[in-house]
Amino acid sequence: MLEIRRLAKRATPDSPVPLFEGVDLHIAAGECVAIIGESGVGKSTLLNCLAGLEPVDGGSIRLQGQELAGLDDDAFARLRRARYGFVFQAFHILPHLTLAQNVALPLWLLGEAEEPAGERARAMLARVGLGARADDWPRNLSGGELQRVAIARALVHRPAVVLADEPTGNLDPAHAGSVLDLLLESIRAAGAAGVLVTHSAAAAARADRVLRLSAHGLHPPSGEEA
Repeated sequence: MLEIRRLAKRATPDSPVPLFEGVDLHIAAGECVAIIGESGVGKSTLLNCLAGLEPVDGGSIRLQGQELAGLDDDAFARLRRARYGFVFQAFHILPHLTLAQNVALPLWLLGEAEEPAGERARAMLARVGLGARADDWPRNLSGGELQRVAIARALVHRPAVVLADEPTGNLDPAHAGSVLDLLLESIRAAGAAGVLVTHSAAAAARADRVLRLSAHGLHPPSGEEA
């Protein structure tokens, strides 16, 4: 589903020093890989590179057999809109839209008509346990509920890849585990390739695989880190 070979990114555009290099990763459909590592090693930057939000300085990114690393900004933006789902620590739920409208937004951006988009959004909210609150406003929800909305929005358009950057970082432990389980179950059910960046060993342990990012690539963590 998602294949990365020898990916490299410099610390700054003019720097000869790599932030990371030699990153190799293969993710199957329905699989979620957790990426851990020290602060500043480039975990969020790696996600941005996979999404085409930052340029790479070498290597290959292939999604469902299509090479992405050489796409121009417009082509990558179209592909990102259609085939990527994002879940972030800060939720990014729009306060002036209802929950159903927030979840329908990716479908509207892809040109789907309002009524079928709304029906799919409501069905997705039901899957994350918020079907009865589809017409509610974000201000009335807890952090855990908002992150459920974000998961529904990330998956409503059936993306090929889901990128999650510290998705439970703003949640208390009681909600973090259930929200993360929901995210991983949803990725598996959708047959998407999931990449989860986290500093939490407990969160990483829920993924199918755990890899540590360093300046020299991705590697299995040591016994202490696992």
